[in-house]
Amino acid sequence: QVQLVESGGGSVQTGGSHRLSCTASGDTDSIDPKGWFRQAPGKEREGVAIVYNDGTIYYADSVKGRFTISQEHGRHTVYLQMNSLKPDDTAMYYCAAHERGRGVMWPPLSAQRYHYWGQGTQVTVSS
Repeated sequence: QVQLVESGGGSVQTGGSHRLSCTASGDTDSIDPKGWFRQAPGKEREGVAIVYNDGTIYYADSVKGRFTISQEHGRHTVYLQMNSLKPDDTAMYYCAAHERGRGVMWPPLSAQRYHYWGQGTQVTVSS
């Protein structure tokens, strides 16, 4: 089993920056990749960015050039640096992880490919 705990949510103005963190615990060797998803009210959960242990990264088109995902292997932590934030970025942000060996990991930003989820952290961008 793996537990994921997010932190760093909050409110920010349009154009501002914010960083989210997600720390994994438990059987951390069993998960790869890890990443971030978000869900706004009335919308489906969408993939934002994911990172493999080998450093391979995928971003949603909507955040390319603005968001950066990174990881610290020793701390089992994944970060999401969000810059140039827009009101459309307002959502509950979830950390997720795929359990190795459980299904095909494609497409990489599909929420269905992930087996562990954090409780979510709210990010609100005001205009």
